[in-house]
Amino acid sequence: MKKIILSLTVFILLNISLFGKVFPKTGTASLQFLKLGIDARAIGMGEAYTAVTDDISSVYWNPAGLALNDKKQIFLSHTNWVADTYHEFLAVSTVNDYGYFAIFTSFFYTDEMEETTEPSFGPTGRKFYFTDLAAGVTYANAFTDKFSFGVTGKYLREDIADENINSYSFDFGTLYNTMYRNIIIGMSLRNFGPEVQYQVDNKTENPIDEEPYDPFNLNKSKLGTAFQIPLNFSLGVAGDLYREDDDSSYLIASVQLDNCVDRKETWNLGTEYKCMKTMFLRAGYQIGYDAATWSGGFGVKFASTTAVFNVDYAYTDMGRLKEDFMSSAHRLSLKMSF
Repeated sequence: MKKIILSLTVFILLNISLFGKVFPKTGTASLQFLKLGIDARAIGMGEAYTAVTDDISSVYWNPAGLALNDKKQIFLSHTNWVADTYHEFLAVSTVNDYGYFAIFTSFFYTDEMEETTEPSFGPTGRKFYFTDLAAGVTYANAFTDKFSFGVTGKYLREDIADENINSYSFDFGTLYNTMYRNIIIGMSLRNFGPEVQYQVDNKTENPIDEEPYDPFNLNKSKLGTAFQIPLNFSLGVAGDLYREDDDSSYLIASVQLDNCVDRKETWNLGTEYKCMKTMFLRAGYQIGYDAATWSGGFGVKFASTTAVFNVDYAYTDMGRLKEDFMSSAHRLSLKMSF
């Protein structure tokens, strides 16, 4: 127990020291898609999910949660985001004698866009796409029946027309179950990695003024401004308000504090109600965000001869960013357990 408490204390102090250095740089993070949550269950609960997560979607929210599910799982998530953008997420997990493992990929993209030039603000006739990609591996293990830990390594890439950046990051997470009314304390540090820079094309109209050929990018002047990636620390607490002995019905609540390098602190509140053994209703609210406010969703669980299926839907009200109901954020996810 003393070792667990010491680990939690070190984890909190490390994050406080990190954010004390980087938090003043408000609004300067790149790779914003890393902040786009997955799993309709989590979104329906207002993203107050760091202490709730207990299955394959933990690879995003808190890798420690992967150690709370002994099943092999497949997870698919689709998001209709604002401004005609979309997000897809796929993950596969397994368990063996060495622990719990998962691989995943995340893909954010836009519809085809038309290129315009700065002098005339007119179309050039060229088309281009904007895409983001993350792919990674998660490892987790439960050291006791109360405490679990997980870590994720990710490869990151962003493409805008002919320009791109490549990078990497790590996620760390812990979960501690107090064993009282199933109250769980969860902490995660997501997107811990180096700054990223775009390579700037310095070509001019006069070939004589162009810089010499530099195949190894030794000329640092070609690199643009460096941006941090959205390092985020989450601290959440979740527990039962009500639960039947056979788990056929329950009501849980969760509260979470998020501290991200490019925005002020935010709060997330969420609830989930299970009824009739297979139906789920969810609601949540996000405090301190520029656009997102309330969210809601529902889900159903059913079994077949091959797997147990969880199908979930969630809606997030995006305030000024939406034109109507359909242009706001909608998520649909599917989990299969074997």
